[in-house]
Amino acid sequence: MKKSILLLPLMILASALAACSSPAGVPATPATRASSAATTASSAPASGAGATCTYEATADAAKKVNLPPTSGVANSGTATVTLKLNDKALAVTLDQQRTPCTTNSFLSLVSQKYFDGTSCHRLADSGIFVLQCGDPTGTGTGGPGYQYADELTGDETYPAGTLAMANAGAGTNGSQFFIVFADTTLAPNYTVFGAIDAAGLKIVKAIAAGGQDGTWGDGTGKPKLPAVITSATVG
Repeated sequence: MKKSILLLPLMILASALAACSSPAGVPATPATRASSAATTASSAPASGAGATCTYEATADAAKKVNLPPTSGVANSGTATVTLKLNDKALAVTLDQQRTPCTTNSFLSLVSQKYFDGTSCHRLADSGIFVLQCGDPTGTGTGGPGYQYADELTGDETYPAGTLAMANAGAGTNGSQFFIVFADTTLAPNYTVFGAIDAAGLKIVKAIAAGGQDGTWGDGTGKPKLPAVITSATVG
């Protein structure tokens, strides 16, 4: 059975959530954060040359895409994406300086229309507050056919509006990501690569207010209200 991507660490938030069993194939606690060398996905060549990124091909693409570029990757400033959720626009700002390889991957997937027509499949609305998206299969196991290392400092926090990568352990980033719609405490194991604007946050909060159906059996479920990424475009 494929491992579910980012079942957020509900088990370690016992003070906020009642204890519950973890679904098959899902680790009950997040993987221990690896050393900084292992969790850094990029390196900076000569000044002005951009970053170099490594993306490891896997055999389980939920939707076929080309691998992102691996050299000359932008590693300064920001990039923007318009993510339409139920046809309502969320303005997304991505941090190319802090997370060049994650941003590069996300932009590549957006340009290849990987996210278009996909449903956000997991809503956590007690103790932690996130909407998880990016899996074309809607099962929590789908990815783009490659994975790459984390870009972590160890100081990550997850306030409302945060955009972060989902994972199934260190170095397993792919296409799944989550949007934090209320301040949430998590271990710094999830790469924070951007943020959504205030108007977009209201859209996500409105979806979250509709609740979730308990599908995943761990205190989270599929959103009861529609949560479909109708389109994603760069800029």
